[in-house]
This record gives sequence, C-alpha cells and structure tokens, in this order.
Amino acid sequence: MTLWFNLLCRDVEAQMAFYARLLAWPEAVHSRSPIYRALEHEGVQFGFNAAPAYALLGLAERAPDAATTPPVTAYATFMLDSPEAVDAAVREAAATGGRVLKAPYATYYGQWQAVLSDPEQHVFRVSTASLPPGVAPAPRPA
Repeated sequence: MTLWFNLLCRDVEAQMAFYARLLAWPEAVHSRSPIYRALEHEGVQFGFNAAPAYALLGLAERAPDAATTPPVTAYATFMLDSPEAVDAAVREAAATGGRVLKAPYATYYGQWQAVLSDPEQHVFRVSTASLPPGVAPAPRPA
C-alpha cells in the first residue's frame, strides 16, 4: 500500500518548496499538473492542491475564506530519524516561514516531538521514536 496525503493550498509552489526544504523529499514530477504539485518519498506522496481542487472534488461549499485561518481537522506526523533531526526541522521550519506551535518535547510514549505550522497555517508534527540522551518520557496523562 502507498499513502497519498494532500493539502489544499493557496500557493502550491510555495508550499511544496517549504516542505521540500524541511523534509528533503524530491518532487513527484510525474504528478505535476496546473493545480497540483507533490513530493514523494518511500511510497508516500505528499501533495499540494490549488483552490480549483475544491470544485473538482465536489467541495466548493467548504472552501475557506482566504482571510481566515482554517480550523485544525487533521495533521500529518513526519517520523524523522533522530532527536537531532527533529530539532533541525524545527529550526528550518521557523527560518522558512513556518511557526513553532509547541517546541520539541518528550512525550509519555517515548518520542521526541514538536508541533509546527507551515506558511499557510496547516498544522503538522515532526517526531522520532527516541528521546535525546538523558531525557525521560513525560508522565502518562491521567
């Protein structure tokens, strides 16, 4: 199985460039269209749809007002190789127009994780399955 995950975006080129820098994934050139760009890595395609995709998908009535920040209804988690890679992704996101919503932290399930948003305010996480040396997992929530 492969997974294709798509964001509906105002500027597909800028969004693709942001994530390409952050993740170092190549463009899926074979998927390029006038309203679509995508990155691809290890069976995953991460796509960026332009506004006309709302109508194409039968979602025209759900297109957000360009002046408002849409609610968070889903988010992607990018599993990286190390705590250092998470920290580097946080720095890169902040330097290239994204925002750090929650700085890197230890989860109760033993991951090092951060919550970020891209330049168009889509929320995502970067995480790794290990903690930095000397950092203990957070207490399990009650």
